[in-house]
Amino acid sequence: MKKLSLIAFLGLSFFAFSQELKDKPEDRDKDKTLLVKADHAELDAKKKAAEEKAKLPKPYDAKADPEKDIQNLIAKAKKEKKNIMIQAGGNWCIWCLRFNQYVQTTPELKNIVDKNYIYYHLNYSPENKNEKTFAKYGNPGEKFGYPVFIVLDKNGKMIHVQQSDVLEEGKGYSLEKVKEFFNQWAPKKS
Repeated sequence: MKKLSLIAFLGLSFFAFSQELKDKPEDRDKDKTLLVKADHAELDAKKKAAEEKAKLPKPYDAKADPEKDIQNLIAKAKKEKKNIMIQAGGNWCIWCLRFNQYVQTTPELKNIVDKNYIYYHLNYSPENKNEKTFAKYGNPGEKFGYPVFIVLDKNGKMIHVQQSDVLEEGKGYSLEKVKEFFNQWAPKKS
C-alpha cells in the first residue's frame, strides 16, 4: 500500500509540475512583451533627448584655454564690479545645455545674469577635462556631477559652488530656485 501511495504521489507531483511548465512559456512571453515595451520607451526617450540636444546651442569650447580666459574675466569683472559665474559641464551634457538655454531665453534670468555676472562655460569632456583648472576649485564635478556652478568674486576668489540638481524642476529648471541662486551670489552693491 505504501508503494502504491508513493507512486500515486509521484504521479500527481509529475502531473502538477508538467502543468506548471506548460504555463511558463506564456508567462515568459508576457515578460518579453513588457521588456520590449520598456526597451521601446527607453529608446524613444533617448531619441527625444538626442533630438533636443541637437537643437540646443553648444556653449562649451574644448579648445579654450580656461586659465587665460578666467584671468581675462577677472580683469573684466573688476572693471565692471561683477562676480564671475562659471558653469562647468560640456556639450555632451543635456542638463548643461538645458540650463544654458533656459537662462538665455528667460528674460528675467538673463537680466539678472547680465547685470551681476561675467558668465563662462568651463568645458569638461573626454577631449579636454581641464584638470588643472578644475583642481583649483576642488573638482566639484566629481562630487556633484554636471552642470556645476563655481561662483568667483571680482578678484577671482571662489565664494560658492552650487550643484544643479537642487535647481531642477521636472525636465527643466525652477524659475524661482534659479533666480534665488543668482540673486544670492550677486555682488553686494555698496
